[in-house]
Amino acid sequence: MRHALFVPPFGELAEPAAVVELAVAAEGRGWDGLFLWDHIKRPPWEPAEVADPWIVLAAVAAATTRLRLGPMITPLARRRPQKVARESVTLDRLSGGRLTLGVGLGVDTDGELGRFGEVTDDRLRADRLDEALDLLLALWSGDEVDHRGPHYRAEGVAFRPLPQQQPRIPVWCAARGEGAPRALRRAARLDGLFPVDTTPAQAGRMLERVAAIRGSLDGYDLALEAGPDTDPDDLVRAGATWALTPVATGVSRREALAVVDRGPAASG
Repeated sequence: MRHALFVPPFGELAEPAAVVELAVAAEGRGWDGLFLWDHIKRPPWEPAEVADPWIVLAAVAAATTRLRLGPMITPLARRRPQKVARESVTLDRLSGGRLTLGVGLGVDTDGELGRFGEVTDDRLRADRLDEALDLLLALWSGDEVDHRGPHYRAEGVAFRPLPQQQPRIPVWCAARGEGAPRALRRAARLDGLFPVDTTPAQAGRMLERVAAIRGSLDGYDLALEAGPDTDPDDLVRAGATWALTPVATGVSRREALAVVDRGPAASG
């Protein structure tokens, strides 16, 4: 099982240099990855300062050589797939093939979607997410793409360069609770599952359902949060391949560095 930091780039950690400092320290302490929350607004009980994770990840990629990195998760339903295709390939190549792309529906906490006129209906966002994934994967192929769907369009375009990682950049899909059938079917077509607000036992059952859909879990990842009270044996029993140690929202730069300095062994 590999170990990553799960970092909200808010408050003092909205300063890009602070996250780069964390990443460099993490690489030196033996951590395997660093993943950033992807939000553009936070509720009033959290810090008002928010960094763009994609730009911060580019800085992290340039300052490190080994850490796997990525947004966890990008609400693809509120993004333009062609822009994400360009951003993700650029980041993958900049990092030397270390990007993992986390995708999901996103949340409307304190109007993060609604205040900007974004779609808030869960079913419609799921429709947009599925279509955006179809288009994103097609654009990554480098082949000419003709896509005319209900939400997105691409007419006779071929994107170059290709991602450094082949056959594609790994994509992990978020799902909540026990996982709705549609969410698990979506996750099964991708490269990993990132359960949210889920116990290890629930995640293990979700993974079993994914395995039944896929027919095999070869090369498939299960990434689980590993807080201070998490029993590492529970993660192993669930089938986790990644343990994500959360850095609490609103902590200081110094406190975040203390989490890094404890090392991955502290997360089990």
